Amino acid sequence: MIETERLILRGWRESDIAPLHAMGQDPEVMRYLGPPLSIDAAREGHDRMVACQAAHGYCFWAVERRADNAFIGFCGIKPGDSFLEGETEIAWRLARDAWGQGYAREAAEASLAWGWANLTIPRVTAITVPANTRSWGLMERLGMTRVVGGDFDRPDLAVSDPLRRHILYRIDRPTA
Repeated sequence: MIETERLILRGWRESDIAPLHAMGQDPEVMRYLGPPLSIDAAREGHDRMVACQAAHGYCFWAVERRADNAFIGFCGIKPGDSFLEGETEIAWRLARDAWGQGYAREAAEASLAWGWANLTIPRVTAITVPANTRSWGLMERLGMTRVVGGDFDRPDLAVSDPLRRHILYRIDRPTA
């Protein structure tokens, strides 16, 4: 568990599935991520993060607001998927009512700090679609830089899918 001034980043609970599903039903939250999240997909996402935590000791953790213990989304680091194989990925997704309050940055900074302190990784990567300016803007505020020549098409999405093209950002391990 990671605690910040306003947030708790923690392992997943069964009770997180319903608010994860609700967040995934919001068209603005899913605008750059894909179709609305079904309850089965929310359950599968929950189960993947529980398995990732068990296998590696870290994942995209559930994010809880300390003021009211509300689930507001997820943020963390995990081993990259097949198209980021060999990389450690950072990602975040917050419910719309948690946007614009600095929670994503607070959670991402805490996740990076945890990664540097607990893992022997040379860098952390992040991806998004070019149109998601809020996300890549946060990547830049975190000190990440866009990888020149690193743009790629997600192989799991159709050629005609407007979310297929992704941009890659990276931050190297800080030097002592």
